[in-house]
Amino acid sequence: MTDSRDNTPKPGAPAPARQDSLIEYPSLFPIKVMGNKVDGLVHAITVIARQFDPGFDASTIELRESKGGNYLGVTITVTATSREQLDELYRTLSTHPMVKVVL
Repeated sequence: MTDSRDNTPKPGAPAPARQDSLIEYPSLFPIKVMGNKVDGLVHAITVIARQFDPGFDASTIELRESKGGNYLGVTITVTATSREQLDELYRTLSTHPMVKVVL
């Protein structure tokens, strides 16, 4: 139950249900990863992708160098099976020392 003035839950009221995902599972899901252009970056991303999607096809990886050539954008497309899988994949990629940004 919520207060009709501001939609905040009243004390003791059950928490609102979590909104269902807009993604239908399973589905192909692209993830962009950016890091310094160094040896091993693509390999590291591939290893992580395969941890979460054993059928990951590395031949689908797309690479894009930054204008100055210092950074590399790596787009991977994984088969997403759940929100939890995607959340953990994003966390794992984001915490890798070679990775700067995950989108």
